[in-house]
Amino acid sequence: MRAWVLNDTNGPESFTLQEVPTPEPGYGEVRVRLEVSALNHLDLWVSRGMPAPSHFPHIAGADGTGVVDAVGEGVSTVAVEDPVVINPSVSCGVCPACLAGDTPYCRSYGILGEHSSGTLADFAVLPARNVVARPAGISIAGAGSYGLAYGTAMRMLRRTRLHAGDVLLVVGVGGGVSGAAQLIGQAMGAEVYVTSRSPDKIAAALEMGAAGGFDSSAEFARELKKTTGRGADVVIENVGPATWNQSIRSMESGGRLAICGSTSGPKVEILVPYLFFKQLEVIGSTMFDHAEFALVTSLIDSGAVPVVVDSVHPFEDLPQAIARLDSGLQRGKVAIQHSVLA
Repeated sequence: MRAWVLNDTNGPESFTLQEVPTPEPGYGEVRVRLEVSALNHLDLWVSRGMPAPSHFPHIAGADGTGVVDAVGEGVSTVAVEDPVVINPSVSCGVCPACLAGDTPYCRSYGILGEHSSGTLADFAVLPARNVVARPAGISIAGAGSYGLAYGTAMRMLRRTRLHAGDVLLVVGVGGGVSGAAQLIGQAMGAEVYVTSRSPDKIAAALEMGAAGGFDSSAEFARELKKTTGRGADVVIENVGPATWNQSIRSMESGGRLAICGSTSGPKVEILVPYLFFKQLEVIGSTMFDHAEFALVTSLIDSGAVPVVVDSVHPFEDLPQAIARLDSGLQRGKVAIQHSVLA
């Protein structure tokens, strides 16, 4: 099969199109013939060794949709020719955390395309429990694009206990997770505000239903409170030190902040008295469980949450797709078309 392979961690230019053996599904596994996959910043980080793959050659890619091509022994939940979406949140399935449904706490937890071979190939093999029926209400490009970002955003909003009527602040809108958080938050009935350094990305968020937008590099905490008369009940963060102080200061008493990344650096400072006097919660969040993936899939299937696709690139043109993602100019997901779609 064809695959975009990493043989080192010298950056995105290291992706090489190669012929590699087609994998066979083992017990409890399925093989999916990919129709569409999508890029995430995770793919760029892996190509730069953050973190480095455990072995080479390595196939990146977390998101994808396609048709079940083969099933291993013991699989009864899906059949050959079923159209499916891939859930990239992979766990052992048998430990206490997995049996309780808390798969991100599995000690063997991994992300497809980071810890195991991913979707930037003609075929991908993964546990049968990691595929769901493809939503009928969206394009195939949309179905192949939502997995990682929308699942991560869903978990963040659940962990922060977002309710209808809450003020939700999404910091650094324009990326996959932040854009998904805006759309899911709106579907849940929140009053959503966004920040970005890009006026164009703020304008795009407003077009998608945000109540307001602020410059990430300015004092957006003050602007939010001036606009709403109060702070945010929930803040979604993945920027880190560049926006951290403003994100904390934007919170209403009893507010909850969830963070899933730190694109501007690994360390932040916090005024501890501010934290406890205002009774704030800071919540780390990574990936999502099967219930959260099913929930966001149902919201997409119902039409309540759209999947925004920036562009679709032929499989052979992965370098151009990576350049689009790395430019930061994209508005939505950057998708990869593996074959001619019916």
